[in-house]
Amino acid sequence: MNQTFSILLSIFFIACGPSTADKNKLESETKIDSLKSNLQTTLVNTDSLDENYETYYVVVADTSQNYWILHKKMFDLHRKLKIPIDTMDRYYNKEKNLIAIPNNELHPFAGDYFPRRFPSVNLSLEYLNFYQNQAGAKTIALVIGIYESEKSADSIFNVILKKEVKVFKIKTDMFVGCIL
Repeated sequence: MNQTFSILLSIFFIACGPSTADKNKLESETKIDSLKSNLQTTLVNTDSLDENYETYYVVVADTSQNYWILHKKMFDLHRKLKIPIDTMDRYYNKEKNLIAIPNNELHPFAGDYFPRRFPSVNLSLEYLNFYQNQAGAKTIALVIGIYESEKSADSIFNVILKKEVKVFKIKTDMFVGCIL
């Protein structure tokens, strides 16, 4: 009797528990929150703070909750302006609703999102909240580039402004230290 009850209880929890997709989504959101927390942690030692953070300027052409709209727009901008695209080998994982590094990679964040964190002049799709704290967790940004100087960011901003009405620039103190 006791064994039968245990088996029925196990079946109930398996049948009524969260689906694999829900578990994957929850795990991804937890990892993203953890990564964001690590990236935004303020260090007590100001010498360490200077070594681990850099002020950069991120130029964004547009934002959306819809990956595919921005993906198409990224390729349109690439054709119009000849700015290279660098996805960092990430793709959109429909099951996790997440821009992710492939699971087959040896990267510590394989299967999850990892942000662009260093200066580059490349089009890419990123989660906006890594560069702008008040952005929604799933807001995707079509990033045109990350720049070390405001002057460089302003130059590309002005070129893009002629083509894209929604373009904006973010000044951000980005964590560039070791994450792991």
